[in-house]
Amino acid sequence: MGRAEKEQLNRTLSQHLNTIHEILEVLDQNPPSTVEKVIWEDVVQMGNQVSKQATIVGMIWSGERVDARVIEENMTAYFNMLQSFLLLSHGSMVGAGPTLSSCVHASVKQVVDSSFKLMKESVSLYGSVNKDWKSSIPQLAGAVWEACSALKKTPAANVTAIGRAVTQVAVTMKDVLREMKELKPATDPTEDEAEAEIEPHDDETSSDSDLGNDLSPEEMKVAELAIDAVSETLVVIKELIRTITGLLKRENPNDSSLVDSLEKLLKMCQGIGEQIDELGACLYPPQEVSTIKTTVEKMSSLADDMKAELQSLGGNLKAFIQACDCLKSSLRRLDSAVDCPTTVDLENRVHKIDLNN
Repeated sequence: MGRAEKEQLNRTLSQHLNTIHEILEVLDQNPPSTVEKVIWEDVVQMGNQVSKQATIVGMIWSGERVDARVIEENMTAYFNMLQSFLLLSHGSMVGAGPTLSSCVHASVKQVVDSSFKLMKESVSLYGSVNKDWKSSIPQLAGAVWEACSALKKTPAANVTAIGRAVTQVAVTMKDVLREMKELKPATDPTEDEAEAEIEPHDDETSSDSDLGNDLSPEEMKVAELAIDAVSETLVVIKELIRTITGLLKRENPNDSSLVDSLEKLLKMCQGIGEQIDELGACLYPPQEVSTIKTTVEKMSSLADDMKAELQSLGGNLKAFIQACDCLKSSLRRLDSAVDCPTTVDLENRVHKIDLNN
């Protein structure tokens, strides 16, 4: 009898899982703009109901033995609630751009994944005498609560989602800037020998710690100018975030042109972020001059593109344009410094001439 009930529970679970997977396939496509938009608060409220259902699962397994009928009824109620949650989530994505859609999908996926684990464990535990459900079920139910609670932090508007994404780019830039500031000029060899005699240390550890500590005066100058350029870039990003925040009042689900422009600005920000990553890697000796110049060129071009895109949106852009101008100036100084031949460059050229002769 127990085996037949377990098989029936597994069949019911499989049916519910297949239904949810079918709904998730629909969720991959944004609803048409003609559909009435669901406000995110309604999604959050439905998430609270899913959370309550998870609590009920925990209560069911708080005793010594659970009847198969109770598990099946609870499973049906849970998945019905989960379906409603998914349909509301889909309705909330009317007018959503790629960034907002990605945020919603990620939040919804957490709720679905944690729910699947809870329901699978509930069915798996039926008839088992070896598993300790008093520890596994509360833990899995807790994961559902956390996923549902996180819905409150999910952005409800395109501007908010894109603003957060731009902020994350800035955070990454700050990390690169911090690493750049750790670069140091090479010390006098005689000082190094004296220090080594006083504090002997392992060669391998020394080589790791010396990475970025042996820049020539010319390379150090380039690094300092690169630091200035990244600092100016952060000012540009700060002004961009301020401008995007000001656009919150203008956003509406049908303004696809605004969303498209903001998505383009985010791509440009991410592009500048990638170039700064590249720039940071090029500053370690021997510095890659050609790559630095290419990076500077791309950053300057992206800054121009950002300015043009924002100007198409209108508004007060004085602070942003001023920040862009400062960035462009710092990039020109960096480009000029890289163009100057260093002592090492001259030595390499002389060496090549000797070889040719």
